[in-house]
Amino acid sequence: MLRFPAIFAMFFFCAASVRAGADVTDRFEARAFKGSTEELPYRLLKPKDYDAKKSYPLVLFFHGAGERGKDNIAQLKHGVKAFASDEHLVKFPCFVIAPQCPNGEQWVNTPWGAPEHTMPEQPSKSMTVAFELLDAIRKEFPIDPTRIYVTGISMGGFGTWDALQRHPEIFAAGVPVCGGADTAQAPKIAGIPVWVFHGGNDGVVKTKRSRDMVAALEAAGGRPKYDEYPGVGHDCWGRAYATKELYEWLFAQRRTEPAPAPKK
Repeated sequence: MLRFPAIFAMFFFCAASVRAGADVTDRFEARAFKGSTEELPYRLLKPKDYDAKKSYPLVLFFHGAGERGKDNIAQLKHGVKAFASDEHLVKFPCFVIAPQCPNGEQWVNTPWGAPEHTMPEQPSKSMTVAFELLDAIRKEFPIDPTRIYVTGISMGGFGTWDALQRHPEIFAAGVPVCGGADTAQAPKIAGIPVWVFHGGNDGVVKTKRSRDMVAALEAAGGRPKYDEYPGVGHDCWGRAYATKELYEWLFAQRRTEPAPAPKK
């Protein structure tokens, strides 16, 4: 279903930006993780008033192409800081991990501007390490195995779809923003709740990439949510992460079967 609330979306975008503020960067702890193929810098947001005796949901965030590097800060530029706003810290205490992809690499080794792609047989080096990082965080902290989520923008939107398709047994829900996926993989993830966002006039990642995946999921028996913003280009992530209902929806999703224990 398409949504067309441009004026209201802009209002919520501005409000969310004010609540989040630049200073919330400091709420994300700077870390690095050495995986099997490379080392990834990453940021970690912990729940407000963290209690090690409780279990918490976890959000894995994949940034876009423009935020690649090794400064361990650029990956926080778009979207993810909304999880660290004062309001969300109180209402939705959770862990968030935001790894940073190195320059010249991708979360998914496929052209972003293509009208379609087949999921590569093997994950990219950075995606491989991202899942190793996810396992490490699950070992270090009390993560609820029924409430692990994935989201990302642009290159990270591709990463979100790729993560869901490679490991549908892990995630309770996904939020791909202006990304693309292999529609042939839709039956594997038709049972996973997804909320998809895309600009209707995207000249970088074709809008049809999200439309096609939503249609494929519906054909496979899924019930995806889809918001498309008419006239909006590639940078629809501000509106997407300013959607107030998104957070209530996301954190309400639970797996009926817990994700398997992390690999040793």
